[in-house]
Amino acid sequence: GHRRFETLASMLIGGMLLLSGWEIIKASIGRLLSETIPEIELHAFIAMAFTLVVNIGIATYEHRMGKRLRSTILLVDATHTRSDIWVSLTVLGSLVASRLGWGWVDAATALLVVALIGRAAWHIIRQAVDVLVDRAPLDGQTIEKIVSAVAGIQRVARVRSRGADNDIHLDLEIIIDPSTTAQHSEAIANEIRARLRAQFDGISDIQVFFIPSRDKPSDFALIARAEGDTLGLSVHEIIPSGSEREPLMLEMHVEVSPELTIGEAHDLVSDFEKRLHNRLPELSRLVTHIEPAHAHDSTPLHAPSTYLLADKALRIVRRLYPGNHWHDLFVRRESDGGYALSMHCRVDSGLALEDAHRIAEECETAIRADLPEFHRVTIHTEPYDR
Repeated sequence: GHRRFETLASMLIGGMLLLSGWEIIKASIGRLLSETIPEIELHAFIAMAFTLVVNIGIATYEHRMGKRLRSTILLVDATHTRSDIWVSLTVLGSLVASRLGWGWVDAATALLVVALIGRAAWHIIRQAVDVLVDRAPLDGQTIEKIVSAVAGIQRVARVRSRGADNDIHLDLEIIIDPSTTAQHSEAIANEIRARLRAQFDGISDIQVFFIPSRDKPSDFALIARAEGDTLGLSVHEIIPSGSEREPLMLEMHVEVSPELTIGEAHDLVSDFEKRLHNRLPELSRLVTHIEPAHAHDSTPLHAPSTYLLADKALRIVRRLYPGNHWHDLFVRRESDGGYALSMHCRVDSGLALEDAHRIAEECETAIRADLPEFHRVTIHTEPYDR
């Protein structure tokens, strides 16, 4: 909260400007009533000209450094000094008028100086008051539009911003699915912060608070992954089936530590299934495929055995789909002694996603059938124009 002291200092500067203006008003009224003509010497012109040059240099430097350091007090004092520039120009004009014998011009010009000082003081005090009363420096609707575009967010419940333009604090309340894991919610929060900081300057802190949704259908995949996370299980390929009239059924793959026995793995997954049934009372059937979690060590791509396996796999896919551009082959050794293969192929950009997936699945099955050394095969499809 140390930046609030800069805000208090800004208010002090504004108050001093108002006090100075009041003193000038009293002196000007006194000169008008007395109808005295001030005696102006040459050194007065020199002093004012020198003051004008100094004020221009100070105002420029303070404004530049205030922007660079994001310092409220420097920016406010730059505003104050810019008002002094106009004051100096006005005073020079009144000095010329006084030398010509127009004494009343000096007093009248002083009132104009007061107006300039008052304008600067009002601008400074208004900015300071806005910060002290926590006026929102950012438009809530704009923030909501940016944040709502982040995947995984159902709704933005509340937006609050406060602070100076160079020290903005932003609080967000976000509605998400109640089954969203801590890791997923952290990724959502990081994406929110990245998008807001890219859009706005001066944001120093963004607090994101997540609120579980209660009025939308459950996301079965998120619920299953969340329950799996609590037991250290990796859950993937979650396939729900059923409708409003038919009972809910779920099928999924669950990865467990390969060091467990089949009995230990079965007990652990049974606990997971029980938790899932408790979370989803409408679940009538649950099928889980237990498989070992794959940990792997990379095999150098230049190893002879790797070259041979990659070449055999490439011949298989080119035989099935010779018109596709197959590239980016990578083979690595798995912890169980087998190999894992990944490669990319290009397809027509107008091809349906389901058909592209069928091509990849067909090639993966063919490679595993002909080359049992590959325990895992992954085919990535991508359009030609990307």
